[in-house]
Amino acid sequence: MKKLIEKIVTKPGQPGMVGDGFRVFNYIPGADISKRRISPFLLMDFNAAYDFGPSDHVRGVDVHPHKGFETVTIAYQGSIAHHDSAGNSGIINTGDVQWMTAGEGILHKEYHEETFSKTGGPFEMVQLWVNLPKKDKCVPAHYQELKAAGMGKVELADQAGTVNVIAGNFNGVSGPAETYTPVNLFDIKLNEGGELTTTITATHNTALLVVNGSIIINDEIATEHSFVLFENKGEEIHIKANQKSVILLLSGAPIDEPIVSYGPFVMNTEEEIHQAIEDFNAGKFGVLN
Repeated sequence: MKKLIEKIVTKPGQPGMVGDGFRVFNYIPGADISKRRISPFLLMDFNAAYDFGPSDHVRGVDVHPHKGFETVTIAYQGSIAHHDSAGNSGIINTGDVQWMTAGEGILHKEYHEETFSKTGGPFEMVQLWVNLPKKDKCVPAHYQELKAAGMGKVELADQAGTVNVIAGNFNGVSGPAETYTPVNLFDIKLNEGGELTTTITATHNTALLVVNGSIIINDEIATEHSFVLFENKGEEIHIKANQKSVILLLSGAPIDEPIVSYGPFVMNTEEEIHQAIEDFNAGKFGVLN
């Protein structure tokens, strides 16, 4: 049975700035989609393709803390660099993914890579926040830098396109990301007229973002920058591209635990949030300049 569509949300009104380097449209939470409804996903920010222009000033987000969840940054165009208070650093380029587990707490900053800043060019990315279950909210912070060449690769029949499997399993092909709860994350590129069919368990909360192009998804049209939320009914998803398209398909097993958040801290109780703030103020997340 086909997976039923609950709603299709067109691109939110005006983008907002995160720091001075990320011009984002926010889909989660928003459009009447609560964190519990789309659990384990807590946030989706989409920096639609935008050229900030060349600059000697490196744009981005300065030092900020995270605790209790994971951030997943998918680079569609452009280059993003990062540093953290544990001494980690790196660069992700087009097709790469940075999967950061904040866990017990970390200071972090992310910004346009220096050479990219100087030359300018299209910058396009998605950042997701993925919740951690209570038992894993205080694991040591760590990274997975997932390079484009290491993604699970599916070449679709009839030259329909390709699927880069970041996490989970697409039609028998697994992605490299290690996750704390079951999560599927598929970067799909379809040629005009290209089609694919896959199944996702009905118990998963499932959605997709049309990054570029226009598609027919289970007989309904979703235009560029639309966000599609599926009901927890049915399992089959069929997509046909009306034009060359890029799609991010995501699903996950919901975490049936309380969600209490305060800015960059996501825990299970108010007491845990207060403790996170105290730990941050006491310097327990380390130092980052």
